[in-house]
This record gives sequence, C-alpha cells and structure tokens, in this order.
Amino acid sequence: MPKKKVFVDGQEGTTGLEINERLLKRDDVEILKIDSDKRKDAVERGKCLNEADVVFLCLPDDAAKESVSLISNPATRVIDASTAHRTNDSWVYGIPELSAEHRSGIEKSKRVTNPGCYATGFNMLMYPLVKEGFVPADYPVSCHAVTGYSGGGRKLIEIFQSAENKQKINSPCFYALSLHHKHLPEMQKHSGLLHQPLFTPIIGNYYRGMTVAVPLHIELLRKKAGAAEICSFYSNYYKDQKFVKALPFNIQDEFEWGYMNAESCNNTNNIEITAFGDDRHILVVSRLDNLGKGASGAAIQNMNIMLGLDETYALV
Repeated sequence: MPKKKVFVDGQEGTTGLEINERLLKRDDVEILKIDSDKRKDAVERGKCLNEADVVFLCLPDDAAKESVSLISNPATRVIDASTAHRTNDSWVYGIPELSAEHRSGIEKSKRVTNPGCYATGFNMLMYPLVKEGFVPADYPVSCHAVTGYSGGGRKLIEIFQSAENKQKINSPCFYALSLHHKHLPEMQKHSGLLHQPLFTPIIGNYYRGMTVAVPLHIELLRKKAGAAEICSFYSNYYKDQKFVKALPFNIQDEFEWGYMNAESCNNTNNIEITAFGDDRHILVVSRLDNLGKGASGAAIQNMNIMLGLDETYALV
C-alpha cells in the first residue's frame, strides 16, 4: 500500500511539533516538508496543501482559513487544530467518542475540526448528560479547569520557563478573567447547551496535564441521579471507547493524599471521566493530557479514522 502524503501547516508551534513527532514514528506516511523561510509563502504552501492526502492545520485562525482557501484538490482531507472552524456546520467536530454520528461524520468527511483541549474535557462530560436528559439544555452551567502552561503555546511556555520568571509564578493563576475564553462557543454548541457556561480556567506552573470539572445541583437535574449513578452512566456510555476510562465512584480514596493529579494521563491519548459527590451535589470531572487527547493525539486519532485505520494506531 502506498504511503499517505501528510503535510503539517504550522510545523513550528506546540501542536505542530507534537504531530510531527508522532508522524515520524510511523512507516505508513510520507511527511511533506517546506523550507522554514518559505512557510509563509502562499505558493509553496499551496503546493504542499494540494499534494497531500491529509493536511493538519496548526495555525492562527486567519492563517488556517487562508490555507483552506488554497486547497483545490478535492481529495485533500483537512484536520484543523485552530478554532477557525469549530462551530462551522460545514465541518465535522472531531470527538468520535461523543456518538456514532460523530464517528461516522469523521470517517466520511474531508473537513474535520480538531476540538480544543478544554472543550474536549467539557464536552465529553456534558454532551452525554444533555443528550440523555440528565442535564436540561438551559441549565446554568459553571466549569472550572486547571491546565499546564503548555496549553498557552510557545510564548507562554517561554514566559514560564524563563529564569527571570521562575520565582515570580509560584501559584496557580486564574486567567481569561473577561470570561470570554476562545473555547466557549464550541463548549456551548457541541454540548447541546442553550447558553455558554461560566468558564474559569486556571493555569499552573507545570508543563502539561489538565482536569476539567463541572458542579451540578441534583435538584436542578431533569433526571434525578446521584454521583454513583452518574459514574455508572459514564461507564456504560463510553464502554466501547478505547481511549476513554470511566473511573469508579469513590475513586478519591485511591488517590495519593486524596488529590486528583492533573498529570496522570500525560503522554497518552487517554481521557478519564468520573463523578464525585452525594445525593445533593455532584462534581463531574475529566482528566487528560492537553497536548495529547486535547490536541495532537486527537488529531492523529481523527486521521486514523478518516483513513480507515485502527484509531489506536501509533497512539498510546
């Protein structure tokens, strides 16, 4: 079988670098390269974009849209890691585990939008609860999340890793304090909620790893269920998904010191999902690698599905 030609447009960013690293371990693809001094040259990029069987866009939104406009080859399949197309109905949203329809859409589509890291953790918690009638679509959802600084890209990585700043940033920091984080539109659209959640992300002084948490009041749920029942529901909903692990109820008793470590899924494409609480309040939580299932791992998983391969190929 001939190798598939793959082009990563935006090879020097965090996600682009990780996708390249993952592709280099495969013997079924040929990676198309462009000279670094020509990476902004539309003609040169256009050649690679149209020669490729699969294109990964790891670019700012406007540049991602420009790249799409340069593609004239109807056979070229695109996976966009930017936010440019995540609420565009002409693109398929790239979380195959959400439903059979999502997976089928990815298999057939020429245009797949890779989800954001926070949105992945959020939508994999909330989409099933809204779809199956536990959470009403008009529920006033709040979401709190913690991530490593790699999620902010190269500039933020340089800030956190600089010798000058190492002693200045000692505590976790709330950010996006305008409450207008760029992932909010997809968090609302692809969870099935009628309103955007109140989202408060926190960045920690560590490199990678993420937890996303949503508190729920049982009296406001459409279907009344406690934390143990929600754990059981997640286990059944995701039972056939290879990268999803539904953790059992009261798993906190097994955590070291009782703390949920955000780094436990690092360097994998796994996501863990569970619920804590009692018969009054529930906290549903997901844990993932923001650079794995939250970015490059998800992109490779989507490519595998689009090419008709085992979705786990070259992923852990």
